[in-house]
Amino acid sequence: MKNRKHWTYAALALAGGIIGGAVSSQLLPAESLALASARAAREIRAERFVLVGHDGTQRGIIQVNQRGYAEIALQDGLGRTRTEMRVSSDGTGAFGFFDANGAKRVIVGETPSGRDGIALYSTAGRQLASFSVAEDNQSSVTLYDPNNGRARVGLGVASSGEPALVLFDQYGRDRAELHVNVNGDPGLALANASGKTIAGLPVEPAQQTQQ
Repeated sequence: MKNRKHWTYAALALAGGIIGGAVSSQLLPAESLALASARAAREIRAERFVLVGHDGTQRGIIQVNQRGYAEIALQDGLGRTRTEMRVSSDGTGAFGFFDANGAKRVIVGETPSGRDGIALYSTAGRQLASFSVAEDNQSSVTLYDPNNGRARVGLGVASSGEPALVLFDQYGRDRAELHVNVNGDPGLALANASGKTIAGLPVEPAQQTQQ
């Protein structure tokens, strides 16, 4: 969004409207003022609006871009985009926050699959953490390796209410799981690099003591 032309006609039009209103209130009869008010525009249509500061620096933009996103972008005093709100043509929307280098740091929104969440990113643009909720009410927290971007820890609750903790190796492979099923019985499973279970500690429900 850098190097965009600074538009000032909107500010000039606004100033002209204020001045014109002040003059007309002194020179025009009441009937003419009523007619002018009736003709006042109630709607403005455009593909793009640009917000500029007092020094002419672009500070924001409202537009529908070439990809069909309706977006609002706000920029700092140097013209760098720091916050964006977007809604795509298919209805998915997101808020984004960016650092001074233009790298995304926080994204809040909805994915095309219907999962809502928050994603946090490193200075290098890699995802570090996320919190999400699916359409079936399954929720999860995932932590990622800052060096390769692969998931390393997952904590979630299934739509059935079963909680689980999963640990992944440096290649993103599931190596350990701890869970509690719907009956309240805990379990632990360990897997090798091929995904085969090599150890487990299922706990059977305690049997009632015969009297």
